Amino acid sequence: MDNRLIVTAYNRPAAVRYAHTWSHSRNPKYLDFSQLGGDCTNFISQCLYAGSGVMNYTPVYGWYYISSSNRTASWTGARFLYKFLTTNKGIGPFASEVSLSELALGDVIHLARKDGHIYHSLIVVQIGSPATYENTLIATHTFDADYNPLSNYTFDQARFLHIEGVRV
Repeated sequence: MDNRLIVTAYNRPAAVRYAHTWSHSRNPKYLDFSQLGGDCTNFISQCLYAGSGVMNYTPVYGWYYISSSNRTASWTGARFLYKFLTTNKGIGPFASEVSLSELALGDVIHLARKDGHIYHSLIVVQIGSPATYENTLIATHTFDADYNPLSNYTFDQARFLHIEGVRV
């Protein structure tokens, strides 16, 4: 990690506002990847960017979107976003895998198959106390949703990522 980087707070309300605003439509600043394998992670990256305000322009392993042809795999690929968030030591948001009970608004959920292959990204927009699959509500794209209970999804594994902060 670059010792000159400063850790700032992740703006959870901004990320959630963005999710609500764009959950059932598309921001024209970004390509809609719905017909190219799915738009879920592109949407979640946009929400994370709304809450972090910075991108990591490191070639290949960073996290950024300049255009549809100039972006990292982590911006649009669920498993690559998971890896970026959980290993990032540079600029941008970073996260740790937690239990359902440790999630907060604006955190990310990745759904995976039995073999661990991550295939879908969601953002937490509301959470009950105590958190359950029924009262943890998400927003996502591809199959557009907002305030959708996690219990509405069929999956083998869920990986809960708590955004710990943003390095700038």
